[in-house]
Amino acid sequence: MRFSFLPRAAAVAIVALLAAPSLMQTSAAAAELSATEKTAIEQVVRDYLLRNPEVLQEAMVELERRQQDNQRKAQEDAVAGEMTALYDAESNIVVGNPKGDVTLVEFFDYNCGYCKRALDDVAQLVKQDPNLRVILKDFPILRPESLDAALYARAAQHQLPGAKFFDYHTRLMGAKGLVGKEQAIAVAKEMGLDMARLQKDATSDARKAEIRETLALGDRLSLTGTPAFVLGKDVVFGAVGHAPLQQAIASVRQCGRTACS
Repeated sequence: MRFSFLPRAAAVAIVALLAAPSLMQTSAAAAELSATEKTAIEQVVRDYLLRNPEVLQEAMVELERRQQDNQRKAQEDAVAGEMTALYDAESNIVVGNPKGDVTLVEFFDYNCGYCKRALDDVAQLVKQDPNLRVILKDFPILRPESLDAALYARAAQHQLPGAKFFDYHTRLMGAKGLVGKEQAIAVAKEMGLDMARLQKDATSDARKAEIRETLALGDRLSLTGTPAFVLGKDVVFGAVGHAPLQQAIASVRQCGRTACS
């Protein structure tokens, strides 16, 4: 590991600067001397940074690393505080094995291109892993039409059990162009749903409340995009692919985290 050190002269000058406040309190002469020292210190530091600009780059890298660590820790704490809302909410849409030993929670938007890409990954995982439980959480943040699609999809879910709803979800996610109310209704008709019931349910306060709850949950978890996956206490952002998700699930089984140290 590389380290950068200030030269001894600069270090001595900085120590003098830190000590300057106490010196200033003793007399006006000390205050005048402190001001002189401050100017000298600023010049020493400036000269050092000009001669060693890579120090600034290293400092920015370290700052970014610390910010990421702090953000990751805050997100872990947020997930830990939302376990019931994530995994046990009555409104959860569950596919795969309802009693699976690992649960994958996906926050998605029907108009999210990356969610469409991740759909095949999730479908493969459900097919290949009989002990995987998947929770689908509508997170319609991209367009007004996404909210309409989410409301009608949730209404459809109340007429379709897990595997059949996943078929509906897959068809709607795979719809071409902008996905909204029209596309959600078309898929429902294709699957023979009760359309009068669907319309009434999609516009109900109960469905709207479910969407609000998910949006609020996503906000508390600091989710800013889709797809976002929650596994155990960890958040995985983006369409990372089938293999990384599969490995993360295996790690959760082994150590409870998406990556075992």
